[in-house]
Amino acid sequence: MNKDRMPNILLAPVVTEKSTMVGESSNQYVFKVLTDANKGEIKNAVEKLFNVKVDSVQVLNMKGKVKRFGQRLGRRNDSKKAYVRLQAGNEIDFTGGE
Repeated sequence: MNKDRMPNILLAPVVTEKSTMVGESSNQYVFKVLTDANKGEIKNAVEKLFNVKVDSVQVLNMKGKVKRFGQRLGRRNDSKKAYVRLQAGNEIDFTGGE
């Protein structure tokens, strides 16, 4: 994997009610990732950036919604989410609290 590409693979954590429930119940975290990233790249990026051990990665391709912009119909961009399951004892803290 390209060293310059690794920090750019993870775009943002997805913080929703569903992702919070998944995280609490099964030690999974949800990230918005590049659309051309594969499971191996996502796993390596999470392990290097957060110093944790990844158990598995599941990816979800989301098609962009058709939306109305004034009188015209437009389409939002496609995106990709990754559900990352960490090994027991590992944790990621997004709040940044001490």
